Amino acid sequence: MPIELELLPLAGLLLVKPTVIEDDRGFFMETYKASEFAANGIPGPFVQDNHSRSVKGVLRGLHFQRPPSAQGKLIRVVRGQVWDVAVDIRPDSPSFGKWHGVTLSGENHLILYIPPGFAHGFVTLSEEAHFLYKCTAEYDRAGEDGIRWNDPDIGIKWPVDEILVSERDAALPYFKNLK
Repeated sequence: MPIELELLPLAGLLLVKPTVIEDDRGFFMETYKASEFAANGIPGPFVQDNHSRSVKGVLRGLHFQRPPSAQGKLIRVVRGQVWDVAVDIRPDSPSFGKWHGVTLSGENHLILYIPPGFAHGFVTLSEEAHFLYKCTAEYDRAGEDGIRWNDPDIGIKWPVDEILVSERDAALPYFKNLK
C-alpha cells in the first residue's frame, strides 16, 4: 500500500500519511513496510519497539541518545492525541536549534519519522494516549541525554497550560549547556 510523505521544515524530519482503508467494520493500514519506507528515504533497520501510556498534560522529553547510540524514531499514536516535538541538535545542520511540532492521534493515523540527531518530546492532549515508536538503535543508558522542555533559547510553544513533568525531565540541562 503506498504511503504519502510530507517533508517538514527541518531537514530529515518526515510526516508519513499511510493509506487507510475504512469501512463499517473499522479500518486497516500498513504501519511499517521496510521496502516502502526505505524507498521513501526512511532508513532502517528498526531494532527496538517502545510503547508508553500517558495521561493528559504529561510531558515527556526532550530526550535523545548520543552517538554511537543515536536513535532514529518512527512514531505513532494508536489511542488518544499528543503534540509531538522534534528539536534539531545536529551542530552542522542549517536548522540547528530549531524545533517543529505536529499533532499525532489514533484518529489521524499520522506517523512521524525523526532521524538521529534530534531531541524528542511530546505532551498528551487527550485524557490518555498510547504512544508507540520504533528505534534504529537500542536504548543505551550511557548514551542517554536530554534538554529542558521549557528551554527559553529553543522557545517551544507547548499547547497546554498545565504540564506534568518528571523530576528527571525538569532537571535536564539547557540547550546552551549541553556538552
